[in-house]
Amino acid sequence: MLDRFTQFCVQALPSSGPDITAVEPWQGDDAPAYGIAVTFSSGSRLWLQITGGLAPGTQTGEATTAASGAVLEPVALPALFDETGTVSPLRAEAYLAAALTHTDSTEIAQAYGYSSRPGQPAQHPGLGVILHNGARLYLPFVHTAKAEQDRGRSPFRLQSSF
Repeated sequence: MLDRFTQFCVQALPSSGPDITAVEPWQGDDAPAYGIAVTFSSGSRLWLQITGGLAPGTQTGEATTAASGAVLEPVALPALFDETGTVSPLRAEAYLAAALTHTDSTEIAQAYGYSSRPGQPAQHPGLGVILHNGARLYLPFVHTAKAEQDRGRSPFRLQSSF
């Protein structure tokens, strides 16, 4: 499931948001992190870890069955860049959640930013995805980098703007 979703993001996200220029899979250096690296039109980058929870009734190691459902209604893409041309983690969260609604996936039932969930305590920035088969994917933000910077070695210490 995680590999399939990673490949889906690599293929679908660059065409679902005009400020997404590339999406690549990545693997952490010394931590078991796995996910995608998103490059924005400014050259700034964001690394997201991908983890997940199985569909209800699915046992660990059992193949998950994809379920199709209605395609999400696309929502307006919010502004990614602030007046200085940089991205904040919260702007990236809102933009990527909206971009997922533009992918026309029949497997995604819901895509949301962690901070946009009403009644939830403030959380580390990231995305949540609920699939039609009931499986859940979690994409916390792991690294940020301004154009021409590398991602650094301190996971989950995000720059306030990048």
